[in-house]
Amino acid sequence: MVVKSSTKKRLVELGVPEEHAHKLADDANMDAIKQMSVEQVAKKIGIDIDSPELEKIMGIIREQGTRKRTRSRRITISQKALDDDDIPLGDDRFNVLNHHLVPHHELLPEDEEAITLSPWKLEVPDISGEGTRLAKELLPKILITDPAVQVLKEMAEIEDAELPAGWLTNRVVRVQRYSRSSGTTTAYRLIVEEN
Repeated sequence: MVVKSSTKKRLVELGVPEEHAHKLADDANMDAIKQMSVEQVAKKIGIDIDSPELEKIMGIIREQGTRKRTRSRRITISQKALDDDDIPLGDDRFNVLNHHLVPHHELLPEDEEAITLSPWKLEVPDISGEGTRLAKELLPKILITDPAVQVLKEMAEIEDAELPAGWLTNRVVRVQRYSRSSGTTTAYRLIVEEN
């Protein structure tokens, strides 16, 4: 005979006296208790069937049986958590770029994008007919909400606090991965707001 402590605790929280909760939780979980008849509960806790205390306990058990608990697969952050100052900042905050599985990400300066991407011949004639433009939309995309991009954004905004809103959209990120078999590989990705 083993008392399920989590079941006992749950029963006590619902309003069942501790001595009765202890007896009910003996070799039974909450699902088994919900399926018990009035006679079985009375016999298990050792009180009379006509007792008002048993009626109260049965009311609590029945109430648990009617509720359906659905588990959502969505993970959300409550608004309270976002409003609170619980989110660490500065040195206490986890920097995803410091993790050994995350490749090196670097934001290319805007004036170097054309020179850096020139080997891929991404310059196309401009629609206006005046010169060429860099067709960055042909690059693989990375979302602005990506944790690595968010770290790059925060680092740039610390250096220059007067950056305009939306400054990060359509910028290019250099991603350098190291592999024992292929050495260092470099990829360029375009920061976008949505897919």
